[in-house]
Amino acid sequence: METLPLRIQALRTRRTDELSGDYVLDPTHSRIGFVTRHAMVTRVRGQFNDFTGRAHLDFADPTASWVELSIEVASIDTRDPGRDAHLRTNDFFDAPRYPRITFSSRSVQEVGARTYRVGGDLTIKGTTRAVAVDFEHTGAARDPFGTTRVGFEGATTIKRTDYGVVWNAALETGGVLVSETVPLEFEISATPAPRD
Repeated sequence: METLPLRIQALRTRRTDELSGDYVLDPTHSRIGFVTRHAMVTRVRGQFNDFTGRAHLDFADPTASWVELSIEVASIDTRDPGRDAHLRTNDFFDAPRYPRITFSSRSVQEVGARTYRVGGDLTIKGTTRAVAVDFEHTGAARDPFGTTRVGFEGATTIKRTDYGVVWNAALETGGVLVSETVPLEFEISATPAPRD
């Protein structure tokens, strides 16, 4: 059995509805990433380093929960400055004209013991489409500074061409340079929202 400090064990086993409330994302302990297949042979992973998000979590009645997220496109990071600069152009995200990617939930459903399906509107490059993301509630703990944290991990797949991100190049051997489908990855740490 996993050995954890007693105070963390207590938090993990306490009623999740006691954790209900308003939260903000902690960007320094969260990751919003994506994966694309390059030249049909390998995967390139990237992420956005600058984003904000807030949520109301209601564990007793998940349908009363909601999530809002805003991502700064210019913060894209694939570990290659030249590629990142290209991704910011109109070939891909057109960051000067469309500086943010946003998501606003419309529904939250409990679909498993610790899994929630969040449906909502994803806007990329001025185009909005409905998407659904399944999130697993990975736990809750109080950090050494006394802050309660809740964790979620989720994923979904979109077609970038649905959002006007259409640039590509044909390969001599067949196929294209960049995949059309893009898995999105969410690793979220959230803390209680500051009181006004």
